[in-house]
Amino acid sequence: MSKLKPILAFLYCTAAIAWAGNAAAADQRIGILVYDGVLTSDVIAPAEVFGVATRKAWFSDYEVVLIGVEKKSFITTEEGVRLTVDATIYDAPKLTALISTSSYVMDSLFENDDLTAFLKNRAKEVRWLASNCSGAFLYAHAGLLDGYKATTWFGGEKQLRKQFPKIDVVFDQNVVVDRNRISSNGGIPSYEAALVMLSLMSRPSSAKEVFETIQLNRLIEWQEVLKYLPKK
Repeated sequence: MSKLKPILAFLYCTAAIAWAGNAAAADQRIGILVYDGVLTSDVIAPAEVFGVATRKAWFSDYEVVLIGVEKKSFITTEEGVRLTVDATIYDAPKLTALISTSSYVMDSLFENDDLTAFLKNRAKEVRWLASNCSGAFLYAHAGLLDGYKATTWFGGEKQLRKQFPKIDVVFDQNVVVDRNRISSNGGIPSYEAALVMLSLMSRPSSAKEVFETIQLNRLIEWQEVLKYLPKK
């Protein structure tokens, strides 16, 4: 046992150094908005896509953080999944990208002045704003989609256009990209949106690595993702 202790200590120190190195390297962050009742797929899809990407050398300077709307350490999704919150809108770190999510009842979020202020302030600094499902309405209430093309949940496009006539609402399309705004129908199409966003943040060939790693290629062709990228 006496010989084993130095070996264990060395392994522990090596792991700690490696972890610290990775943490230090992650100086860019992708924030995903979370709160009680959030739809699980709206969170998990981008968290998985970008989480896998951060394990790649070409995206290792990024990390994914879950940003809570309330001052609490965890939230419970609509489907009963408990998720740990990394930061809140009151103390969130600087972000490179922000993804808004949805729930079946969002009125309290629309009326949350602190959340609206957070969205407006972060929109000034981030390179990318994305939304899944009715998360588009959060940006719309903050005026962040005025003059942009956007979509929301399938069947909710008419409501988005009626409430916010300054938005160029796109119907019956899983993912919409307009400059640095990316919106999706939510649910499973949230995976497509995350891969589109990753393609824009890195390159399509890199995003395809993640597409294959999570085995989405067993369900759809890569072309189904590429078709949403802006034409050059």
